[in-house]
Amino acid sequence: QVQLVESGGGLVQAGDSLRLSCTASERTISNYAMGWFRQAPGKEREFVAAISRSGKATTYPDSVKGRFTISRDNAKNTVYLQMNSLKPEDTALYYCAAKFSLLDGMVTDKNEYAFWGQGTQVTVSS
Repeated sequence: QVQLVESGGGLVQAGDSLRLSCTASERTISNYAMGWFRQAPGKEREFVAAISRSGKATTYPDSVKGRFTISRDNAKNTVYLQMNSLKPEDTALYYCAAKFSLLDGMVTDKNEYAFWGQGTQVTVSS
């Protein structure tokens, strides 16, 4: 069982930046594909970013591409989400997710992730 704990959320103004962190309880997360998702009130949970086990491959939806960057430090069991040029529509509860994987690929489907954190709130004011 992998426990994930997100941190770094907060209230910011449009145009500001935030860096979210996700720390895993597992001895090593190098065997896990990792992802970030978000969920706004009344909306479905949506994909934000994914990174492969090695960190060599990343992918994003068009809504955040060029503004958000996912990275990982396997030695620290931590995944990051750097968010720049934040917009009010980025306001949501942000979740970290992990999927055990034998391959060094990315996972964008939330239904494929087995482990989730409790979320950290990001609120962007206009």
